[in-house]
Amino acid sequence: MNTPANLKYAKSDEWFDPASGAMGITDYAQSQLSDIVFVEILVEVGDMLEVGKAIASVESVKASAEIYSPVSGKVTAVNSGLSDKPETLNSDPFNAGWMIKVEGGKAGDVMDAAAYEKYCAERTH
Repeated sequence: MNTPANLKYAKSDEWFDPASGAMGITDYAQSQLSDIVFVEILVEVGDMLEVGKAIASVESVKASAEIYSPVSGKVTAVNSGLSDKPETLNSDPFNAGWMIKVEGGKAGDVMDAAAYEKYCAERTH
């Protein structure tokens, strides 16, 4: 499982980069979903987010899932290319697979990489 140390992680399997304001789904989440075939971003540039607000909907060959914001703040960018290439979430969830970016964000209940890895390991047993 890929868990970059510079990111913060929510128990609902989203990541947040405090440096860039980017967020998306974790490597663990994409592996659980399997082949992602559809992505819909539910927010627009300029929207104000609250922790826990749905920011996207993702469908895979196995399941569908809502993606929730791990931070509050103002949406500054949306990765609209994901709707044309939803498989990017499987192949590159932390770089090209970012979903939205926020500014002025305040993180909710997030973990560092080590705590998130431990949390994921506990769920698989």
